[in-house]
Amino acid sequence: MGTVVNIETGSDSTSLENLSNLTSSDLVEVNKLIVKCMDSTVELIPQLAGHIVAAGGKRIRPMMTLAAARLCGYGGSRHIALAACVEFIHTATLLHDDVVDESDLRRGLASANAVWGNQASVLVGDFLFSRAFELMVDDGCLRVLKVLSKASSVIAEGEVHQLTTSNNTDTGETAYLEVIGSKTAKLFAAACRIGAIVAERPKVEEDALETFGMNLGITFQLVDDSLDYSAKQSTLGKTIGDDFKEGKITLPVILAFRRGDDTERKFWRRTLEDQTQESGDFEHAVELMNKHGALLDTVERARHYGSIARDSMGIFEKSPEKMAIIEAIDFCINRAY
Repeated sequence: MGTVVNIETGSDSTSLENLSNLTSSDLVEVNKLIVKCMDSTVELIPQLAGHIVAAGGKRIRPMMTLAAARLCGYGGSRHIALAACVEFIHTATLLHDDVVDESDLRRGLASANAVWGNQASVLVGDFLFSRAFELMVDDGCLRVLKVLSKASSVIAEGEVHQLTTSNNTDTGETAYLEVIGSKTAKLFAAACRIGAIVAERPKVEEDALETFGMNLGITFQLVDDSLDYSAKQSTLGKTIGDDFKEGKITLPVILAFRRGDDTERKFWRRTLEDQTQESGDFEHAVELMNKHGALLDTVERARHYGSIARDSMGIFEKSPEKMAIIEAIDFCINRAY
């Protein structure tokens, strides 16, 4: 049996190469629109928003909107503003998440809340949400508005749901999947679906792209949660062990807890429920996860959902766009190795 190892370069960048190349010209226009929409006479708003946008990220969600539109044969320009809208929703949730999680790093740089404080981060996050809704309204399509506004509310529900499962070792895999399906996968699903909507494709194609996005998002988050216990800080872009420190109940924890003995479960309850953590506890948590194969099996779960995503694309004819979209599955999974 293999082990989850770290990478710092390699397949995680190259597996998105085709997607990046196919959407590069559109993405330039998306970035221009993002900069324009971040403008404000209140100086702190473009400073703070620009900080997190400039911090990097591969823009995978807006690229999915752009690529899905191209896959469906769309030849207009509406997908540009909608891709920017998707990125604004994502960026707003990042600002809010970092405040809730009290994170100091985002993509390897100081988080916005660490630089400007929680109040400014929350309010600028609200500003970006508002900009996203302005772009939705400007598009003028009620179906697009319904899909993206629903995604926004589901994301918020997912974040609240995660608060109710944090520090609770009784949380099971079903509840965990509900959380990540809401807080992460729903935006992937919406980003993909609206590509088919603007192209006015049949519902079966909309559904297929939504299914792809939902399962891609679950794949992405499963790997992300395994990396919190197995990656290097330079790879993950945030402080390693944050989930453990905050008492988040992710799948690696759920599997290790369920497979452990009474002594091990007492350890998890002390560190995650009671939040009584001592030097060496994080390292011991990783040992227990490796002992019970929790990290490996989390990545295997990711492969399962990646396979569902891949199968959902079967109704589309072979094309460079289809291939590039499917390669995003490999990007998500390969981050674990």
